[in-house]
Amino acid sequence: MLKLLRTHHVAVICSDYERSRRFYVERLGLEVVREVYRRERNSYKLDLRLPDGTQIELFFFPDPPSRLSYPEACGLRHLAFEVADLDEAVRDLEGGGVAVEPVRIDEHTGKRFTFFADPDGLPLELYER
Repeated sequence: MLKLLRTHHVAVICSDYERSRRFYVERLGLEVVREVYRRERNSYKLDLRLPDGTQIELFFFPDPPSRLSYPEACGLRHLAFEVADLDEAVRDLEGGGVAVEPVRIDEHTGKRFTFFADPDGLPLELYER
């Protein structure tokens, strides 16, 4: 049997590199590990890290196709981040101009969570520890 250890990274493609870079670095507070411009492809790859070591690879390619639907397209439905204080995280996002859905309670765990979106509409979740 395959023995997976943890999620190493999640790859996200954006339509506006600078806008998404600001969002993930300045608004979400992810650490920049490496940033590469690939001239032959006219594309960027930005490796970002969360405190637990999990990484997000933020890619930019010219004219990527749009997401088919929100959020029930086949494939990645959303990316969830764990936070210690959901109310504080929501205040921080809203204070930065990010729209956040009303907080809900997971009926199976009793934990609180909410959704918001990155600049390209990728659904992101905050899940309280």
